[in-house]
Amino acid sequence: MADDDRSPEDEFQELLRSLLGQGGTLGPEQLERLAGMGVDPAMLQQMMRQLQGAFAGGGDGSIDWSATRTQALHLANKDGHGISSGDRQDFSDAFGLATLWLSEATTISDLPVPPRALTRGAWVEATLPVWQELAEPVATSIADALTAALEAQAPEEMQTMIAGAGRLLRTVGGSLFAAQLGAVVGKLSLEVVSGGDVGIPVMPDGEAAILPQNFADFGRDLEIDDDQLALALATRELAHARLFRHARWLRLHVISQVTDFARGIHVDTDALEDLAARFDPSQPDELRTALESGVLLPQRSEAQSAALARLEHLLATIEGWVDVVAADATTRLPSAGRIAEAVRRRRAVGGPAEQAMASLVGLELRPRRLREAAAMWRAITDAVGREARDSLWDYPDLMPAPSDIDDPSGLIARLEAHARGEAPERDEMDDALDALLASADAAPSDDAPDDRDEPEDGPIDEGPAGPRPV
Repeated sequence: MADDDRSPEDEFQELLRSLLGQGGTLGPEQLERLAGMGVDPAMLQQMMRQLQGAFAGGGDGSIDWSATRTQALHLANKDGHGISSGDRQDFSDAFGLATLWLSEATTISDLPVPPRALTRGAWVEATLPVWQELAEPVATSIADALTAALEAQAPEEMQTMIAGAGRLLRTVGGSLFAAQLGAVVGKLSLEVVSGGDVGIPVMPDGEAAILPQNFADFGRDLEIDDDQLALALATRELAHARLFRHARWLRLHVISQVTDFARGIHVDTDALEDLAARFDPSQPDELRTALESGVLLPQRSEAQSAALARLEHLLATIEGWVDVVAADATTRLPSAGRIAEAVRRRRAVGGPAEQAMASLVGLELRPRRLREAAAMWRAITDAVGREARDSLWDYPDLMPAPSDIDDPSGLIARLEAHARGEAPERDEMDDALDALLASADAAPSDDAPDDRDEPEDGPIDEGPAGPRPV
């Protein structure tokens, strides 16, 4: 067939074969032909490199998270700006004074590692393992849905071949999601001001940090002195990090609740098939928009809604405690109240990247009852003091319940009784536990002595070594 008789589809297939055979590179003539067909050459070459990597790896079905790191660092480091020595010293001084003030406001001990100023790229590196852990259940679900959609649409005579290609497709689908996650984390790095800014423990255990590159954006419209703002944010960051280090169980509790929610996510295969049917390679933004909009994630199940309510309560309880402790520690700052209000509003609304994360993973990390939780912690502090208040973080079963946020008087009464040395009032849980223990005592034991006259093995011979069957 002459070159002039080839259809655009034939030309495109030839270019794909060329890409797969040449390491994902194109010559000047091929680039010109792609431009004529309305295809973005850079986008296509990147896609082909991902496909080649999947082929080279054998398509074992695992997700390659390297694309997440690459994309996130590309966005985080695109401005090329680092942290000046002056900024490092300013935030080091702020953390030093905030440490002293916090020691007056809470009994929870200081961090073993000095807090630090981080670049956006360093924040990505430090927090990426947690983002990957949170997103992996969703990535697996989307990759599996891609495979299921392919198997459902293929004719019966092709099922054997499709089964072999399923692992490859799962790898490619997971890689696409991983790259999209990297874009969201990279955008988050342009917004977050501190390690605990998103409400969940994304920083390594016992570490606190502030991002000077984003600090100026946070305070731009507040008309508050930078020194006051740095002290207030450093105090909040240290309080957040101290809490998670003190309550060792808390970090696992938050992460496990998030991942339990994510494991319940399933992909809307109808929406996925509709997207695949009309997907145009020359317009890759449609796939990105679909992932970011959450259109592939259907409405939450009842179990997920219940899990989300538990998580929101936990986050509100954490943020409320941080609010109260930070407020008590920064009473010397004239603008402390205005800064705290700005932080609360920011946490309630969230930035564009945080909203993109909610759409991508299907989860909004919002402490919806933050003000009520802070009011509860304030009432507890006023009634029993900071030591009794902070002791509620010692064990998971001491944590305030949602009903305590509604009305903290019962919790305060129990804490006051404990301070007086009185036994706590019995409740339904105590009665249920007593009944369970009583039923266990009444049940026959496997080790109970046998009251039969003789064992099945025969009469007992009383020898020098004691009774034994004969």
